[in-house]
Amino acid sequence: MTGEPGVSAEQYRAFRERGGVVDLASRVKLLFKGDDRVRYLNGQLTANVAAAKCPSVFPACVTTAKGRMCAEVFVSIGPSGVLVDADAAVAGTLPMRMERYIIADDVTMEDATESIAIVHFLGVKMDDVPEEIRAALVPSNRFGIAGHDWFPPFRKDLAPVWEKITARAPVLSDALLDIVRIEHGVPRWGRELDENTLPHEAGLDRTHIDFHKGCYIGQEVISRLRSVGHVNRELRGFVSADGVPLAAGARIFSAADPARDLGRITSAAFSFALDRHIALGYLRRDAAGVEFLAAAPDAPDAPAHIALHPLPFIP
Repeated sequence: MTGEPGVSAEQYRAFRERGGVVDLASRVKLLFKGDDRVRYLNGQLTANVAAAKCPSVFPACVTTAKGRMCAEVFVSIGPSGVLVDADAAVAGTLPMRMERYIIADDVTMEDATESIAIVHFLGVKMDDVPEEIRAALVPSNRFGIAGHDWFPPFRKDLAPVWEKITARAPVLSDALLDIVRIEHGVPRWGRELDENTLPHEAGLDRTHIDFHKGCYIGQEVISRLRSVGHVNRELRGFVSADGVPLAAGARIFSAADPARDLGRITSAAFSFALDRHIALGYLRRDAAGVEFLAAAPDAPDAPAHIALHPLPFIP
């Protein structure tokens, strides 16, 4: 059976056995330098930049004063700078947001999207990594599976090593990566995450936020949400109970009250690991029951029966 277009069961099985590699060239990359770079970023990001060791890679959120998402980012601590990378979709907004509060700080921000490369190794055995770069790998978790990032000194330095890398580890397609991250319950910008999302709704409070660090933009609202203990909707996992494929954008409701919206499916895929159609989506916190219906926009009269499934779908 085939999952996402262009992904076969054999390709998925090969990934589970050997892992693979991803060139994160499309991500926007902002490089911060200057003596105040750590202090400045600690006041802009939800993670504790000041406590991070060098080298390290960790996730964080950039939020508004009202606690809503500007971007989900990964922060890479280097000896002479801090790199912040994010989905390409925020390339037009993130640089302005990250530079806005630089006033009297000894901080410079460079858009290094074209000059800096990030190569992510996902599930690759260390013996399959070229020996000359093994010591430079930094642990990271970008798709729900423990992996490693490699930062070539310059983008131009990637090409000579890329051939060696791909001779040992397959290049993972976007479609396969989407299956992997959905199976592991990882939200994605443009699907589960956008400018209206509160980090708690997507479960990012468990992975992207340090509640004991100093002040940052949006902290007051985010801390209050933690004190209140809930949000009005939550990211949940769903499986097709009747084998009908699921679709992003599908409206979630119950048979007892079909006119009332309970949520939306945001991402869907066929899971080879579970041999079932699965989906991520937002569900109202007050939605009762364990089985719901999901109607795709192009088939409102042929809803699929869906059931809740704990996240991640697979360990």
